[in-house]
Amino acid sequence: MWLLLLFIGVPLIEIALFVQVGGLIGLWPTLAIVLITAVAGTALVRSQGAQALANLRSSFDNLSDPTEPLAHGAMILFSGALLLTPGFFTDVVGFLLLMPGFRSIVLRELRKRISVQSMTQGQPHWQNDPRRPREDVIDGDYEVEDPANEGSEPRNGPSGWTQH
Repeated sequence: MWLLLLFIGVPLIEIALFVQVGGLIGLWPTLAIVLITAVAGTALVRSQGAQALANLRSSFDNLSDPTEPLAHGAMILFSGALLLTPGFFTDVVGFLLLMPGFRSIVLRELRKRISVQSMTQGQPHWQNDPRRPREDVIDGDYEVEDPANEGSEPRNGPSGWTQH
């Protein structure tokens, strides 16, 4: 139900803000602000996204919990979508999500509502043991036998199975 309210409420807020801002400063300045925030937001998302990706790689290299860098990366991605969406309300929320302090507050609030039961990283060590035979592989040898060419040189070209 709250998702339906969100899909109805956000466009209504955006329309109201467009009418108010457009009435104060005019159509062209309003459109210019929307375009400038989209361009500036894209540049900020690229730089913040690269930093979030570096933090994620670092957590993998150090074998530490990657949930925080993943959550920050997801919020940066979401902020990019909000900044590309025309509107003032979505721009404000998008720029807020680009601020690491605000993302930390959002992450802290999300952690209160989400409970992680277990987490694993990689495969169990016994699955990568090269001495352990794989159950989905059948080992075997074969020889090509052709009674028509017995004793002659091997044939080059199609096997005969594909010829009609």
